[in-house]
Amino acid sequence: MSKDIMDFVTQSCELLAFGEPTHQEPAFQRFRNDLFRRLVDHGFRSIALETDQAAAMVVDDFVREGVGTLDEVVREGFSHGFGELEFNRRLVGWMREHNEGRPAAEQVAFHGFDLSTEMMSAPSPRRYLESVRSYLGLDDDFEDLLGDDVRWSRTEAVMDWSQSVGATAEAGALRVIADDMLVELHVRAPELIGATSPREWNRARTQITAGLGLLRYHRELARPGEQGVRISRLSGVRDGLMARNLLDIREVEGVRGPTFVFAHNLHLKRNRGEWSLGEMDVEWVTAGAVVAALVGERYAFVAGSAGRSDGLGLGEPEADSAEGVLQSRCDTWGLTATADVKAVRVRTDTTPEKGYFPLDQALLDGADAVLHISDTAAV
Repeated sequence: MSKDIMDFVTQSCELLAFGEPTHQEPAFQRFRNDLFRRLVDHGFRSIALETDQAAAMVVDDFVREGVGTLDEVVREGFSHGFGELEFNRRLVGWMREHNEGRPAAEQVAFHGFDLSTEMMSAPSPRRYLESVRSYLGLDDDFEDLLGDDVRWSRTEAVMDWSQSVGATAEAGALRVIADDMLVELHVRAPELIGATSPREWNRARTQITAGLGLLRYHRELARPGEQGVRISRLSGVRDGLMARNLLDIREVEGVRGPTFVFAHNLHLKRNRGEWSLGEMDVEWVTAGAVVAALVGERYAFVAGSAGRSDGLGLGEPEADSAEGVLQSRCDTWGLTATADVKAVRVRTDTTPEKGYFPLDQALLDGADAVLHISDTAAV
């Protein structure tokens, strides 16, 4: 097994994705931080996390320009509760320290590539539309179309398609307005960039893109269907938009260097995602599958794997599981090509409520390599 991430980074790689098998094991976030610092020494200049793309701009302002305080940006710049994770805080603090006094070309940038949706709610697009309206200097009044924000975000709108506002005439009109704003941003780009800056123009584009993505997600919420089918479609829409966001990030960061990506294995794998949720079987096209299809060898994915973990309730993996095979090859952690690992069977000692997805042949087939941590308490 290798312990050098660069053994798995080809010269053509622009998006190096590192997955975690669960969000509830901090050892993977710690490894992410260490790997990113190492990658920066090899020319990587940005990191993209599974967090709201628009909110993440608050973090980027801090790490690149020192705007705000560390406490403020971890509270406001992360979605899904990820600002509460200690190693996210440490990552942001290190990035600010690294950038201090460096020229812009050598600074590292922070990006999010997810939507602002949660499992049981999806917010109103209000903040995105109002922000871009202000940037464009428009006087459009869409208050009546938006209505009460609660009607967008309530759980019933996610669980019951008939309770969603996504198919209403008002939501349709808002999608047209948002699309018109995106067009106007491009039509007036020379004027707007001259009056502000390329960074501010791109901020507005990110916000209206996030608003449009959210409106499309709400439209999908309103499509009738059996719940398993609905969740599969929603997962596909989310991952499709995540893929588009990653490509947008590469458009911005392309001249500066490659981007390191960190998210759950299920978003980053090159093949279809599968998830059994109660009696529902959920299946969708992942962000990794979309990006890999569009950029080819410029995308590489390293899956995360755990052997023992007290936090996840994982003991020693069965010897004939993929984790057991990897466990026999390393004392603490190591990287190995997935072609060298065959899953005889999937480990059976996992607890679903911990959100841990064990290695199976489908995940191995969708990755270039596996980073295995034999005992998360030891790293």
